Amino acid sequence: MTFGDALAPEVTTIALCWRVARTDGVTLGFTSHDQAITVAGLRYEAAPGMTPSAISAGLGLDVATMEFTGALSAGAITEADLAAGRFDGAALQVFMVDWTAPAAGTLPVARGTMGEVARDLTGVTGSFTATVRGPTAAFDALAVETCSPTCRAELGDRRCRVDLAPRTVLATLAEGSTGDRLVVAGLSGLDRFVGGRVRPLDGPAAGIDGYVAATDGAALLLVEALPGDLPAGLRVELREGCDKRLATCVGRFGNAANFRGEPHVPGSDVLTRFPGV
Repeated sequence: MTFGDALAPEVTTIALCWRVARTDGVTLGFTSHDQAITVAGLRYEAAPGMTPSAISAGLGLDVATMEFTGALSAGAITEADLAAGRFDGAALQVFMVDWTAPAAGTLPVARGTMGEVARDLTGVTGSFTATVRGPTAAFDALAVETCSPTCRAELGDRRCRVDLAPRTVLATLAEGSTGDRLVVAGLSGLDRFVGGRVRPLDGPAAGIDGYVAATDGAALLLVEALPGDLPAGLRVELREGCDKRLATCVGRFGNAANFRGEPHVPGSDVLTRFPGV
């Protein structure tokens, strides 16, 4: 039976489903049906109910956006997870499925990336509203790179090509760690992690990336504080960073062939480099 056949009767058996894939590896499923549906091995829960805005499709390149709302619950989408940023940048897929035969296939409706999430805690359980940007949002990005003295690649990406496996280490936190100041036990040379990433493997902040701005002795100072408590003995994954300078690329990584910058091109400060000119 096709979806056209399923939509023909006065009473249909079509349900909307939402698949939310968070950046920390957790994937959640929700449906507009009054009972849970299992599609391709993922269980789509009927609560909290998800309500989408109008979904439209066109042939143009305008940025397509939509919103969906839902209730905060203890088991699926919590206020703490939203505040911690676990849903920021999550990939969303919306599709239709025949709830009487979910294995028969799905009909894609929309997809995109979650942007701003607004929380309303005035009700009994609270609710949220999330904005989703469609694939055409990529056309808003700058297509031509500008000249810069520093590298425009990210450490370890397909243009940089530095292998991050030997530059990623496991460590434990020591006493005195706070959300934005992580004291690392028994690890030297912390300066190499400036500009890098730290990811707790346990506790309430597990899976959330923190970015290292500077060091203070045996502590890593983060750009933004991690949520929850960070007790001594907590396991974290540390990944090296890069200041994107040519000297660092050559001296520490030996990767000058893949440097994506122009350090020797004169900039707007060329007249102030030489006294008397």
